[in-house]
Amino acid sequence: MTGNIRSNRLMPIKGASFVSRAFRKVVLIVRALLTRVQARRRRFLDAVALLTAKLASPASAFVSQPEPRSYGLATRGLQMMSGNFRIAGEVVQAEGKSIWDLPQDDQEFAEDLNGFAWLDDLAACDDLASHEQAQDWLLEWIPRNRWSSGTAWRADVTGRRVVRWINHAILLLHHLPKDQSKAYFNSLGYQAHYLSKRWKSMRPGLPRFEALTGLVYCGLALEGKRHLLAPAIHALGVECKREIGDDGGIVSRNPEELMEIFTLVSWAAHAATTAKVDVEPDILKALERMAPNLRALRLGDGGLVRFHGGGAGQAERLDQALADAGIRLTAHPMGAMGYTRLVLGATQLVMDTQTLPPMDASAQAHACTLAFEMSSGRLPVLVNMGRSYGFSDAIRDACRATPAHNTLCVNKTSSARFAADGFAGRTFGHRLVDAPRLVTVLTDENPSGKAVRSSHDGYVRSYGLTHFRQISMVENGSRIVGEDALKAETSLDMSRFIKAAKGGKRQVVPFTIHFHLHPDVAPVLDMNDKAVSLALLNGEIWVFRAGGKKLELRRSAYMERGRLKPRATKQIVVTSRAVNYEGNVTWALTRSA
Repeated sequence: MTGNIRSNRLMPIKGASFVSRAFRKVVLIVRALLTRVQARRRRFLDAVALLTAKLASPASAFVSQPEPRSYGLATRGLQMMSGNFRIAGEVVQAEGKSIWDLPQDDQEFAEDLNGFAWLDDLAACDDLASHEQAQDWLLEWIPRNRWSSGTAWRADVTGRRVVRWINHAILLLHHLPKDQSKAYFNSLGYQAHYLSKRWKSMRPGLPRFEALTGLVYCGLALEGKRHLLAPAIHALGVECKREIGDDGGIVSRNPEELMEIFTLVSWAAHAATTAKVDVEPDILKALERMAPNLRALRLGDGGLVRFHGGGAGQAERLDQALADAGIRLTAHPMGAMGYTRLVLGATQLVMDTQTLPPMDASAQAHACTLAFEMSSGRLPVLVNMGRSYGFSDAIRDACRATPAHNTLCVNKTSSARFAADGFAGRTFGHRLVDAPRLVTVLTDENPSGKAVRSSHDGYVRSYGLTHFRQISMVENGSRIVGEDALKAETSLDMSRFIKAAKGGKRQVVPFTIHFHLHPDVAPVLDMNDKAVSLALLNGEIWVFRAGGKKLELRRSAYMERGRLKPRATKQIVVTSRAVNYEGNVTWALTRSA
């Protein structure tokens, strides 16, 4: 196989085994104190910024109004009208109550609530009752949060909120009395001033882009706030240059987060261009770098691959953002942002071929090295379980584990292990206990098809085994051939294997390979459990085999944003063993009809 070889290293991580328990405890106590001090300092600075914002001159009208770019679902809007609130993956029944009477104990719930994303759903109803309800809840929010400095006034949440308020201004101001209209504009003016002071308080990445996009919108739309616009656009350009890599990727390697950043930046650029305001060149260059990545990370249905805490996203929203940006660049042919892409005919496959993102960049990193997702035409076939939205910690941890992805798992152990740092029942952060430090990938393309060969060392320190995976796509995409192999390569690896193995003369380590099916795929075991027929909604039949090995169909789950429960589905599981330092399984997925 010929092609370009890439190598990605993760620096060794010091685990708790290198320090005494007493020292570890002292470290956690100090970290807890620092976390508490930093939180109090942030709240104090937020309160000071809010106080000075109240002293600043308020806005009184719109100079220009950007076109609405955020869209919701009318069904959810109608549910809210009837007292069933679906926010941050949760549904709360509170018939006859205000949305602000809902408990805000969960952080993600409070963020979505105060970010006013639900306003998109009410706007989608497009009737008088929904307009009046939106006005009532907005006007109720203003006095309730006039002096608070909690989640509602975090800069990223404030950025989300002002974008929605400005997007849906026609709805919110429709037949609104003068005094209430004044309260709306005054609050927008205060929030604009607040964002100008506190956007830097957000961590780099999506939160900071949310805050800056809100500030750009305020500078463009509000009378008397144009002086905030130039600094905001400049700051947005600086963030684009710093956070969007030369390859168009982001540190978290979360495809959905990349989509959110692209969408926000394209909204800001489009609004500024429409208002005939010059846009920083770094903003336009960042959009040009991101667009081919996003196209490369989509499956046939338009949704994104679901890795490292990202969901499939909204295909229509991404289509609109790409159209608004006006960037015609095609997808990177062999993938992007550490993912390798194989496309032949109507078949698409995207595989994770890079080390995990650092925990400070993504607390949602998954143990999914060498996992892949695959679609046929517009229908997803093989998918990861995805991110747990609003479910229990146990479900969240299960979604992050290696068996939740389409890859090999040694002895029910994930290829990366995470641990929470905490003390006295409190969690102050997460760290990687162990993870692949070296990932190699080799790609090949020739007249007969396309292929990727990759490896990772996530099991070397625990079992002495390196995982090798080769996947080929041939026959115009109607056949995918794979091989997963484990091997102890050095004498040190062999000694580790012997220590971890079970058995007498024949040293054995069990492993499984998982293939999770999309809920719309109907699987049937055939040929004495040696094959699985997969029926797609369009009538296509794919057949999965694994070198004559017996196959199992086990229960699985498909996580999807906005659903109350995980969707039930199935997974194909191949079971085998590494014997005397090595083991391998060949498998194939063939379209038969």
